[in-house]
Amino acid sequence: MFSKILIANRGEIACRVARAARALGVKTVAVYSDADVNALHVEACDEVVRLGPAPPRESYLDAARVLEAARSTGAEAIHPGYGFLSEQADFAQACAGAGVVFVGPPPEAMRALKDKAQARAVMRDAGVPVVPGSTGHVGDEAAARAAAASVGYPLLVKAAAGGGGIGMQVARDDAELVKALRSCGDRARASFGKDALYLERYLEKPRHVEVQLFGDGRLTLALGARECSIQRRHQKVLEEAPAVAFSGRPELLQKLLAAGVLAARAVGYANAGTAEFLLAGDEFFFIELNARLQVEHPVTEATTGLDLVQLQLRIAAGEKLQIGQGDIKVNGAAIECRINAEDPVKFFPSPGPVKVFDTPVPADGLFHDGVRIDAGVRAGTIVTPHYDSLLAKLIVHAETRAQAIALMAKALAGFRIEGVKTNLPLHQRILASEAFTRGELDTHFLERL
Repeated sequence: MFSKILIANRGEIACRVARAARALGVKTVAVYSDADVNALHVEACDEVVRLGPAPPRESYLDAARVLEAARSTGAEAIHPGYGFLSEQADFAQACAGAGVVFVGPPPEAMRALKDKAQARAVMRDAGVPVVPGSTGHVGDEAAARAAAASVGYPLLVKAAAGGGGIGMQVARDDAELVKALRSCGDRARASFGKDALYLERYLEKPRHVEVQLFGDGRLTLALGARECSIQRRHQKVLEEAPAVAFSGRPELLQKLLAAGVLAARAVGYANAGTAEFLLAGDEFFFIELNARLQVEHPVTEATTGLDLVQLQLRIAAGEKLQIGQGDIKVNGAAIECRINAEDPVKFFPSPGPVKVFDTPVPADGLFHDGVRIDAGVRAGTIVTPHYDSLLAKLIVHAETRAQAIALMAKALAGFRIEGVKTNLPLHQRILASEAFTRGELDTHFLERL
């Protein structure tokens, strides 16, 4: 096992990684921007290194500064968390070149997955079902129209280098297709530096389900399925495990898990990853394989009893998995609510000082009577507009889904945040919805709510 790692992130995930490292007896190095000098993750680590000014490209996205911080502190490995440098194959390669272990998949696997259109082709060749769409990129308007005629409307125009719902737009006819090509191309260029686009059939009311994967280079395990259908602007708001979509459909679930493992093997994947699918009726389609730890990993931890971050560190340190697929047991039901600093109706970010942060249980990342809080802020924290609006994650675990819903409703009622607007009221409305209670979910759930 490593003696010291650097955590190349901030907020709740940096605190989460620090907690896992501490449990393994591993020292930690925090990095921070000027906006985060008094942040919770800085306090959670053994050493700290300033990266630079608040803008991400001058701090958390500056790969050279992060590597220098690792070198100067003697860190043997870098855990990237999620976001920032976590899916940058060039950064993973640079870590290897500097003699520092990147806690994540091999750079080659990341490159195979980075371009979503390319990843679709790889999966199709491997026998993983993919959403019908264009073959590769659509280079211009004429090519897009030809692909659209072949695939059929409605369509999703998507950025090949995209993620987080950025650079994605629905087109229902040729006129909307032209507008979407321009809009998505502009957003993709600004966000990812690449404007390559591709087309996918737009499924009207799909469910969003995903398989948590873990591999050590020789063995790949499926750690169960999650349901992430409750989204706004293609970004997840609430997640749960096991996926309610497969209640009473064990054979379909096994097919999904097998497809997830097949997807990971197709690109030589190792460490933690998530294969995401759209489910329409009894058919599911691969959409992407996220080459990192997911925000929603705690619901899988709750239902399997595994600490995924500790597993990440062990595999990165050269250990092999000590469990097999038959050892994976899913127990009970877990739900996670992402608590964001944003207007609960318009979803606009709400920066400012957190004046009150009262939680129903201690925000220490441990379960207390079935309730866990992974937090990246506290009272006095200044929420800045530079970073993601996630303040904390509220997770519950109970024997049944109905009990988990009741427990989550109680926990939400006991959560008080003042100084910034939050989406706590939205989560309360979701939990009170009869459709949610019945498990009648799809990616347009919030629009109807």
